[in-house]
Amino acid sequence: MAELERRAAAAAPARAHQNEEAELDQLPTMLSRLGDHVMALLDAKAGLLKIELKEEAGVYTRLAALIAVGGTIAAIGFLLVNVAIAFFVASFFFGSYDPPVSYALGFVLTGALYLVVGAIIVVVMKNRLSAQSAAPQRSIEELRKDKQWLKNEI
Repeated sequence: MAELERRAAAAAPARAHQNEEAELDQLPTMLSRLGDHVMALLDAKAGLLKIELKEEAGVYTRLAALIAVGGTIAAIGFLLVNVAIAFFVASFFFGSYDPPVSYALGFVLTGALYLVVGAIIVVVMKNRLSAQSAAPQRSIEELRKDKQWLKNEI
């Protein structure tokens, strides 16, 4: 019995050594399969991203079209309100001028009011825009930090 145990004990390291060699022989195959699986995963993720982007683009396209329709309707409403305002202003001149002249004065005064308001908005926004920096300062600062870190590490 002791002899049998000695043979088993002597054979165990030999089998363990053979198992290690077999595992080492399989390592490139396993790494190759791992790489294939990673690539398949990335392909699946890319496909999912494409599908999601197409769906999102469709939703955004529909919403943008509805926004354009709403904007057009709002613009028509704005124009009609402006015409009404011009006729209202013209009513103040009916006693002094003929109706065509009164209408012309109403539209001119309303148009002049919009020109002044629009010019003020344009000037204020132009000044704000000129004060705004076009460069993304936070990103530039992060890139500078990365550059400095790379210089220090290398």
